[in-house]
Amino acid sequence: MSFQLLINIILAFLWVFMNGDFTVGTFITGYIIGLVAVYILRNFLPGRFYIKRLYWMIKLFFIFIIELIKANIDVVRIVMAPKIDIHPGFYAYPNDLEEEWEVALLSTLITLTPGTVVVAISEDYSIIYIHGLDMDDADAEIASIKTAFEDVIKEVAKP
Repeated sequence: MSFQLLINIILAFLWVFMNGDFTVGTFITGYIIGLVAVYILRNFLPGRFYIKRLYWMIKLFFIFIIELIKANIDVVRIVMAPKIDIHPGFYAYPNDLEEEWEVALLSTLITLTPGTVVVAISEDYSIIYIHGLDMDDADAEIASIKTAFEDVIKEVAKP
């Protein structure tokens, strides 16, 4: 991804220097022309086309923001309720991620979401142990994390 982005930026600067017009508009035009060139040459460059990975990164960011808002609303409901009726608990989340940084990213996203905290990770990084503030069904929590975060992290990490 970074190699393709570097080529694209170099092509954009070459466009600016060839035109002799040092403006943002000329740079953006060069960037778009460079993007087309990188897309045409994508089969000869390492990795997949970097715009796809960028798309999945942005999608992961927005999914996290949505999950963050939903979790905050749930925690506010718990705190504002006249009688606190929660069912805290621990559960083991088996993940299918391959790289350590993927597991670290997933653990960070889980911990940053209110109401959940990662308490431990297994030695082989295949199981994440999570504490949930209000957990009625562990299987539903696992399915929620898998569809919300893990699948998108796999797309970001796909070569």
